[in-house]
Amino acid sequence: MSPKLAAVLCALFILYLFYTDLKRPDGPSKALWVPTAWMFLAGSRYVSAWLNLRPTFESARDYAEGSPIDRAVFIGLIVAGVLILVRRKVDWERVLFGNVWIVLYLLYCLSSVAWTDEPTILMKRWIKDLGNPIMALVILTERRPYEAIGVVLRRMAFVMLPLSILFIKYYPELGRWYRSDGAQTFTGVGTQKNDLGLICLISGIYVAWESLQRRKETFPTYIQQQKTLAVVLSGMIAWLLYMSNSQTSLVSLIAAVLLLLLGRSRFVAGRPARVFGLLFCAVMAIWLLDEVLGLKNLALSLLGRRPDLTERTDIWRILQGFNTNPIVGVGFMSFWTGARLEEAWKLLGVQINQAHNGYLEQYLNLGYIGVAFIVVIMLSGLLKVRSRLRVDPAGGMLCLCFIFVAALYNYTEASFYGMNNMWMLLLLGCLELPRQRQSRAFDSSRVKRPMVRAGIRYQHWPSPVQAGSGRLPDPPAARGADARGSSPSERA
Repeated sequence: MSPKLAAVLCALFILYLFYTDLKRPDGPSKALWVPTAWMFLAGSRYVSAWLNLRPTFESARDYAEGSPIDRAVFIGLIVAGVLILVRRKVDWERVLFGNVWIVLYLLYCLSSVAWTDEPTILMKRWIKDLGNPIMALVILTERRPYEAIGVVLRRMAFVMLPLSILFIKYYPELGRWYRSDGAQTFTGVGTQKNDLGLICLISGIYVAWESLQRRKETFPTYIQQQKTLAVVLSGMIAWLLYMSNSQTSLVSLIAAVLLLLLGRSRFVAGRPARVFGLLFCAVMAIWLLDEVLGLKNLALSLLGRRPDLTERTDIWRILQGFNTNPIVGVGFMSFWTGARLEEAWKLLGVQINQAHNGYLEQYLNLGYIGVAFIVVIMLSGLLKVRSRLRVDPAGGMLCLCFIFVAALYNYTEASFYGMNNMWMLLLLGCLELPRQRQSRAFDSSRVKRPMVRAGIRYQHWPSPVQAGSGRLPDPPAARGADARGSSPSERA
């Protein structure tokens, strides 16, 4: 097959996938396209790279400056996200006090401008990083927040998975990369193999969650309606994950699927909060097996990896030798700048921009205080998940999956900051829902009977999270809803 014909077929397939998604009468607001675009660029390539206008990074200063095109695009998306939140009736006091640890962490990151070597660069990066919680709030302020998360992840998969296959098979100059030793790696729409692995990980979490956790919901999920396409997406994820050879993403996806399966077990289904006890016992058992039997080395050998984690342990040792403040670090996203960046490249013998360990990266940039903030944010997120599990088990399990996978993923990758979709998932898992008032139970008798259209059951009323707010929402006619079940003001 010629590359041009393959590109046409790929485009038609992507259009068909979006057709199957957009024809659903329960469609979310158009505002979701903003965080979708944000996460697509964060998970693939920036606009300058897609347009082949990316500047050459020949020095540390070039790397720090970045591209003015990308800067303008991200500022535009941030402004769009802010305007969306301004138009929505969000209880900002509840948002700030309900997510106090995240707010304090962002303020601490900003305050590090006082001791950084590059205050201008820090401010630019902090403003861009502020787009992550803004996009997360745009998603969570949808009428059905967990359905909105699924929509964003699904749309990303629709584009990234087929394009990655197209690039790898028919456009190797776009989908492959050769290391300095001549070894070939597959990147798909990403810039490196780990980007491709993360794409597969996030898409796999979405497919597994809809397949395992949302099967009994009144409202039919996309996977329930499009079983054949779900199988096709799963096959693409499996093939691309194999081609990426990203063992971090593979292990994280296996852990996510096992966690979702655990949430479906009869023992947990009756009392979802039991999953925390089982998860703690499983982590302790793995730790004991590693101490007694060397489970870690056995797992690495099965994954085809050396004990040094593909030279990551050497990287960690070299970076720990840098003279940084152990309490507050060198400043938010400031370690990989200036003379320190050039020295790191010289000592490591490779041009990288992360420590390949999220906790070490936090220590280098923000010291022990930064690491403590991340740990506290995840712990507070787990407490919120415990409450969500009582109201919406499927939504709570998705948030728990995000937090657990982020904690595991950051052992060999750094993703607690910046334009990284794993950081976005962690925020989605830890942020308090700003518009819903959760109650202890959900009264199914108060939900309007679903209508039948073309042999498919559709539910236009909010999910159990909204329905458990203590009052019955106004019917569609009373709130000026259009044919898609959401008001024109919220769909703007």
